[in-house]
Amino acid sequence: MTKPAPSDPETTTRQLQRLLAIMARLRDPVSGCEWDRAQDFASIAPYTIEEAYEVADAIEREDMDDLRGELGDLLLQVVFHSRMAEEAGLFAFADVAQAISDKMERRHPHIFGTEGGHMDTARWEDLKAAEREDSGSTSALDGVAKALPALLRSEKLQKRAARAGFEWPDIKGPLDKLQEELEELEYASEAERELEAGDVLFVMVNIIRRYGVDPEQALKASNEKFERRFREMEALAKADGNDFQALSLEDQEEYWQRVKRAEKNA
Repeated sequence: MTKPAPSDPETTTRQLQRLLAIMARLRDPVSGCEWDRAQDFASIAPYTIEEAYEVADAIEREDMDDLRGELGDLLLQVVFHSRMAEEAGLFAFADVAQAISDKMERRHPHIFGTEGGHMDTARWEDLKAAEREDSGSTSALDGVAKALPALLRSEKLQKRAARAGFEWPDIKGPLDKLQEELEELEYASEAERELEAGDVLFVMVNIIRRYGVDPEQALKASNEKFERRFREMEALAKADGNDFQALSLEDQEEYWQRVKRAEKNA
């Protein structure tokens, strides 16, 4: 990847205006693209989420060429939503840029204001809480997006509740609660099973959070470990001339232990 020249305001403005003009053309009611004209906020939202995940994937793979492209795809989503809002007389792209600029200056008074000191987590959360109150918030849980992945949303809800004082004093509380929820799941009716299973996961998030671990990252790491080990089991079985899926559970478990021993000795 060739190192880019330093960005200059004129080039940035020109390319941004070009992108905005492209979207306006695509959404033109007469000569625009039929697919783009047919979209609305709800139909585009899944693509917005997907593009954000693809940005994260490029970062994880450390593929900077791909990251550049994925960031462009994500920017297109912002432009797309902004254009639809402008057509509806709600707001335009400039309003979106102004809103986030205002927010960043407001949340960094030690940089853009007259306040001194530094920004720590507590101060950041206090600033966000003040913003929610100014916007008419009535609950400590206001502003936790419903569209977040369930595991991440669970963690955020619990952190908000903890800041309001609703938190067990030590780890024993959620550990005891986990046993209670597991028993309720065991004896739950079919109609109750989904909710009781959710309660188990919710308490598990609380326990993991109390150990200072990010539940989303923890599960991600376990997923990757399981996938790696399972693929290695399949490869070992194939090397031995065996069809892994046709093996008994006991034989499959032996391959699992072989993979674990190899990891330990690596």
